[in-house]
Amino acid sequence: MAAERGWQRKFEELIPLPDGLKLVTLRDAATHHITALPKTEAAFPEWQAAIEALMLVVERNGPTMLARIGVMRALDRHVERVFNPDRTDTQWGKRKLKRDQ
Repeated sequence: MAAERGWQRKFEELIPLPDGLKLVTLRDAATHHITALPKTEAAFPEWQAAIEALMLVVERNGPTMLARIGVMRALDRHVERVFNPDRTDTQWGKRKLKRDQ
């Protein structure tokens, strides 16, 4: 079986949409979501980057993760990430060396 190419390629991980639907293929992202955007929203830099990433992945047979990242960043452009100083996660670097055991 030949590997899928072009717009039929599937994302490695599905892209969940706020309305509960999921984008499975590059074509889903292009037809069901990006072409349905109002022109004012499609002009935002995040959506322009997502469209460019989709085109590059399709035309150059690039990794679908590139397009997924672009679409996810555009979808989450309103989400503000803030630093929470109260988090109590452990540091990954707290490992004991053999000499300290």
